[in-house]
Amino acid sequence: MNGESEKPAGEENALPAAEEPSEPRQTPTEPAMALDAYAGNRIFIDRELSWLAFNRRVLEEAQDPAIPLLERLKFLGIVGSNLDEFFEVRVAALLQKVEAGLDVDGIAQIDAKEKLALVLEASQTMVHDQYLCWRNLRNALKQEGVFVKKIRDLDPSEAAFVSDYFHREVYHLLTPIKVDPSHPFPWVVNKALCVAFLMKDGGRGREGLGVVSVPRSLPRVVALPQGGSTYGFVFISDIVRHFAEELFKGYPIREGSSFRVTRNSNLYMEEDDGDEAENLLESVEESLRNRRKGDVVRLEIDEDASPRLTQLLMSNFDIDATLVFRVGKPVNLNRIYALYGLIPLPHMKYANFIPAQPQGLDEPEDIFERLRSRDVLLHHPFESFDPVVRFIETVARDPQVLAIKTTLYRTSANSPIMFALMEAAQRGKEVVVVVELKARFDEQSNIHWARRLEERGGTVVYGLVGLKTHCKLALVIRKEESGIRRYAHIGTGNYNPDTARLYTDLSLMTGEPSLTEGVSEVFNFLTANARDIGFRGLWVSPRTFLTGTLEAIQRERANARNGLPSGIVAKFNALLDKEVIEALYQASQDGVEIRLIVRGICSLRPGAPGLSENIRVKSVVGRYLEHSRIYCFRNGGDPQVMIGSGDWMVRNLRERVEVMVPVNDPRLRRRILHILSVYWHEEGDTRWMGHDGRYQRASKPGSRHRIRAQEWFMRQAAGADNLPTFPPLWEDAGIPEAPNTAPGG
Repeated sequence: MNGESEKPAGEENALPAAEEPSEPRQTPTEPAMALDAYAGNRIFIDRELSWLAFNRRVLEEAQDPAIPLLERLKFLGIVGSNLDEFFEVRVAALLQKVEAGLDVDGIAQIDAKEKLALVLEASQTMVHDQYLCWRNLRNALKQEGVFVKKIRDLDPSEAAFVSDYFHREVYHLLTPIKVDPSHPFPWVVNKALCVAFLMKDGGRGREGLGVVSVPRSLPRVVALPQGGSTYGFVFISDIVRHFAEELFKGYPIREGSSFRVTRNSNLYMEEDDGDEAENLLESVEESLRNRRKGDVVRLEIDEDASPRLTQLLMSNFDIDATLVFRVGKPVNLNRIYALYGLIPLPHMKYANFIPAQPQGLDEPEDIFERLRSRDVLLHHPFESFDPVVRFIETVARDPQVLAIKTTLYRTSANSPIMFALMEAAQRGKEVVVVVELKARFDEQSNIHWARRLEERGGTVVYGLVGLKTHCKLALVIRKEESGIRRYAHIGTGNYNPDTARLYTDLSLMTGEPSLTEGVSEVFNFLTANARDIGFRGLWVSPRTFLTGTLEAIQRERANARNGLPSGIVAKFNALLDKEVIEALYQASQDGVEIRLIVRGICSLRPGAPGLSENIRVKSVVGRYLEHSRIYCFRNGGDPQVMIGSGDWMVRNLRERVEVMVPVNDPRLRRRILHILSVYWHEEGDTRWMGHDGRYQRASKPGSRHRIRAQEWFMRQAAGADNLPTFPPLWEDAGIPEAPNTAPGG
């Protein structure tokens, strides 16, 4: 199980990268017998270990010489950022379970103590490999004239600059604290950069301890004066250490080491069963204030820190050695992100990509006319998110629009969509926004927008008690000559123009009455907790998403047994729900060919003899974060295609409000199947998953012949000719009549 801690994922038990099975492999083994046969070997893969395997795949991007150097630097920063949240949330929860005496944990039912040991061991190995990668990247940067320097390596002019910078910009912002009876060890904020010092304190060799927290207002990477065609940088932590004796005057410094603590950042709150959402709002605000007070779940400290200094910090934070990570410099690799913006060398970055602008949606009046005739499908970021923004801005100003309803899970700091909704409210339109207050790490932003919208006359609803509102919906009610008509936008991603340039997602804009009526019923469910609702073919959790999924899988099983065309192809972020996985195992044993593109966590074991021989799983990690959720069922030759906000996870199926909508337009169904075909057959960003949970690349790093799906879509959006072609996933489903059609169709 702990393959990640021993060697990079995917070195063993890989499935073939390019070949498709010639025909579905069937087995007479009964489902129950197969499940029992694998029980001793755990037929499910643990969530946390699977997540670590995903982060390993991100690290492999940083190690890939085929990727531009500064982009590799960004991937390395993402690995660190991912680990931060992993410890703040997942490891923090696991530690609490161990302390509570929980025997087993998670879908794989691993002993909680054993699991914690596996997770920490794999994390330590990953951190070691992170810093090895950073050293390699730093050496590669030197070859490009970019130098990340230590203080001792500065030339006289650079040293003079650093001295001036410290005394002018840094010194007065620092608060050195010498720990003694009148100055207890200071409270250390979650993930703050700190420097600890051991110093000589008086005669007889007495030892003192000093601590400096580096304010977040100070840059973590300081650019040195440019020297010709070269660029130099130094870390702020090195500057603080160098001038320590000016901070602790009269105390000779024996040692200085950077450190950083990660705290439990889970939200703890009690939801009121009453009707007043203000209680929940106040509860979230209070929990945000208390977040800084979480227990320490990780200590990162310079690898050359002495055992004495390390032990003093461990004692202060009340942690044992298993939670100490001895790291290189800097202690926070997230901060190397800054180098990306500070180094103006385009050849070390991805070429700039401008998303395609869909035709026929340029003018406000075009939007409604287009949607009355046919639906629009957008594939972001290859196609611009601007039409979605313009859609909301248009309806905000359109005098014929009577009402706008939308959900808000995450959005940007200066969201044009939120400004448009506030404008609509000021114009007297009925504006209803269902705000999710517990969108992890975006709670404060959502509270801010909720307050501002209410001040302008909008109606803010905080969803349903006990259920996160994670769906991405907008509904417009418009008065037209033919009467009242509804339009809708359904997305797989958030209403965030910033992330729409970084994540791959789908947007469906529609005026189809059956879909818009279903979306309308979803909003009634969200605002009134309406009970007797059918949702008009939409899958809505926690009501119908799970049952719709299981019924579709069972239908494919029946079709396979009866000799009818069957198959499942799905692309999503995570697979963790036990009931869905068991249904997929049973479908595989009935001969259903199942192809899954799972970016992150996958607790299903593919290709296991007698269990899942007809299931193949791949992960695609590339320039953009794969984020779209698509579920396709062959359905006897008339494919059922669903897109929306939910993954096959317990929380999405049972503990959130998610919405999956059917794509009814045959033309758009074919296009989505073609998108999945590109992802399935691409090789450049693919890792195939083995039944042991390990992943292996489809082709060797650096290969010039790798096909990258995201590059293919960028070239398609730019109108490139002679693109590689891909076979259809299902011959009876067909392929788009013109794969290079103008975006938006």
